[in-house]
This record gives sequence, structure tokens and C-alpha cells, in this order.
Amino acid sequence: MARPARGRGGPDPTAAAWSVIAAAGARVARWPWWVQVGGLYVAARFVSACIFMAAALHQGVNPWFPAKPDYWSFVNIWDARWYGEALQNGYPEVLPTDDAGNVQENAWAFYALFPMLGRVVAGLTGMPPAAALTLIALVAGLGAALAIYSLFRRKASHRTALWATVFVATFPVSPVLQVPYAESLNLLLLAAALLLVVDRRYLLAMPVVVLMCLSRPTGVPFAAMVGLLFLHRAWQYYSAARGPSVAEGFGVRGARPSGTGTSSTVPHSGPQLWSLAGLTAVSGIGALMWPAIAWAVTGDIQAYTKTETVWRGHDLVPFKPWFDTGVLLFGPVLGLLAPFVFVSLFTLFMTCRPVRALGTELRLWCACYMGYLLLFLHPQTSTFRMLLPLFPLALSAALVSRSRAYRSTVVVMFLLLQIVWIVWLWAWAPLPGGGDYPP
Repeated sequence: MARPARGRGGPDPTAAAWSVIAAAGARVARWPWWVQVGGLYVAARFVSACIFMAAALHQGVNPWFPAKPDYWSFVNIWDARWYGEALQNGYPEVLPTDDAGNVQENAWAFYALFPMLGRVVAGLTGMPPAAALTLIALVAGLGAALAIYSLFRRKASHRTALWATVFVATFPVSPVLQVPYAESLNLLLLAAALLLVVDRRYLLAMPVVVLMCLSRPTGVPFAAMVGLLFLHRAWQYYSAARGPSVAEGFGVRGARPSGTGTSSTVPHSGPQLWSLAGLTAVSGIGALMWPAIAWAVTGDIQAYTKTETVWRGHDLVPFKPWFDTGVLLFGPVLGLLAPFVFVSLFTLFMTCRPVRALGTELRLWCACYMGYLLLFLHPQTSTFRMLLPLFPLALSAALVSRSRAYRSTVVVMFLLLQIVWIVWLWAWAPLPGGGDYPP
């Protein structure tokens, strides 16, 4: 309903503006879903590009280019240079070492699918390597947004799924989806794999998972997720086979919820269960592919882990870095308790109603991925970027409230935090001891 016009001053300009916005929103709502998702994602990337350009104006002396670089130079720094190295020169057959025999930084820490695609695009189009990688990242990010919306649509209405996708597109570290990093490609493959798992199309998921395992190190938690899912579904299957009363308890005779895809309460058939077992095996093999390739090329069985741990400065010891960081931040007593507090809070969070609405598969993925981070990650400033695979929790955030004010506030907060992430971590500002915090 339009607001009443002013008595003497003529029409209320605020009311007129709201009418225009409402009319525009009504027209947009009639567009196909993929146009809505694509348009909102492109708009989010445009805002991030503006933040990048503004930050570049204040970029001082740095290791890569003169001060105040242009946009394209500014986004092609940090790990983008390593992907460019892998694209142009491949991976070393002999691990580089210092005089003491310690492995030095090299391209084996960066998975091959992204630079391989960059080499193909650069060869077909004649584009510079950096431009080819940037183009792939942008296109893959758009594809990821479409896949994420499709996945969310299995669990929620169009409006809620759209808002949740916008949350992902504007997340504080989402600018990484438009720079020559493998995050956007990995997010596309991960969202597609989860979508196929939720739809129980396990055979089709196999090649997607193999590609995902060659894009970024998400293979181990994915293999753990589908393995646990197989055990859960096998228990459902054999429990349902015991008798009609048990089967009814699992919803065999119940209708599927409208608009939510395959019901997680319906037990698998025998062929589906075998397909899930096959996906579990493929995921496990895929998780080991990149370390095995590094071993085959270099002859060193620890080539990948030795390279990966160069950046953290010490050997890989599961869980220990979290306690070390806790002690550094909170002291010797509270620091040792901090990881346990964090795990307890995350466990409590995973039991809340909006997260339970994600269903078994997505909740299990989030739990396994967080467990993977706790087991292997060295917490640092790059940790924020590594939270992107927890994107299903964006749907939980959208399910907290239908209020447009709440959802809009989340988006605005995320955009403001993008400024913090880009200015604090992406832009180079040397620390007193040298170097800078990585994004």
C-alpha cells in the first residue's frame, strides 16, 4: 500500500522511491531463477571489485609491483603468483631445498586442476596466463552460485535459498572468488558434488568428486562425510528391512516434503547403497591422488606434506597448532582450554534448529570439514578463507528469520567486513619483522 501523500507539499518523495523499488522488485521476481542468482552474484562481485580498486589506491611499496597498482595487477598477487608458476612451468621434479636440506616453498602446495584449465584457456585464446586464470575464477564463481542456489532450493523456498546464496556471494572472504585462486573452482565442484549426493545420484557424483580432489584439499573431509553417510544409510536400510513397523518409522510410506528434494528419512534401496559405497571408495582414492602424484613425480613419498608444511614453519602434528595458537592468544591456561571450548560451541551450534534444517548430508559435511580443519590446519589469517567450504551454514543463517531487515543487515555487515578483509589481509603492509599476514 502506498504511503499517503503530503497535504501541501505534494507527493512524499520517500513514498515515491519505495514505490519504484517495489515495482522493480516485482519485475525482478518474475525473472527466471538463474537470471536472479546470476544478476545478484555479478552485483556482489562488482561491489567487491570497487573495494579492491579503492584499496589499490592506498597500496604502497610491495614485493610485486609499484605503488597504487591497477585492479588487474592488484588481484594477481599472493597465491595467484604460485598458480601462474604452475601454469607456465609445471611442478618441479626435484623438491627445492636450502643448504641444510630443508624443503623450500614450491608449486606442489597448489593443486593442478586450476592451472591446467588456465593453460588450456590461455592456449586456445592467446590470453596472458594471469588473465586466463582470472577468467576461470570469475566463471567458476558464477557457476558455484548457481549450484549453491540449486542445492539450497532442495531445503528451502526460493526466497530463502536466494537470500542464502547472496550471503555466500557477499561473505567477508568472497572477494577471493574473483581473483586467480582455486577457491571458486573448488566451490563449484564441491557444491555440485553435494547437490548430487543430496539427490542420491552417487554415480554421477564420482567424476565431480575426482575433479574436486584435484582442485583443493577438500577430498579428505568429503571422503569422511560420504563414508559416515554410507554407514548411516546402511543402518537405515537394514533396520527398515527388519519389518514394516521399523520401515514406517523411517518414512518409507510417507510422502516427500514439497520443495525439499529427496527426503533424508527414506531408506536407500540396495543399488543406491552400493552406489554410495562406490562413491565412498572413489572419494577416498581421490583424496590421496595429489599426494600420490607428487610422490610419483619427485620420488619422495612426503613431497606434498613437506611442501605444505613449509609455510607453517614446522612439521605436521595433528591438533597441536590449535593449542599453540590458543596459548599465544589467551595464555598458558585459558589457551589450552580454548580448543575444547570452541569444539563444544560448534557442537552446540550444529544442534540448533536452523542447522538441523540442512539435513543429514549437509550437516555431516560441515562437521567433517570442521573436523578436518581441527586435525590438520595451522590457524592463521588464511583460516578465514578456508571457511568458505562451510557455505551450507549460509542457509542456516537465512533460516534464522524471514525478516527482510535481518537479512539485509547480514548482507551489509558482510560487505563492510569485506573492506576489512581486503584492506587488512589482501593489501600488502610489511610487518615490523618483515613479510605480512597472508589472506
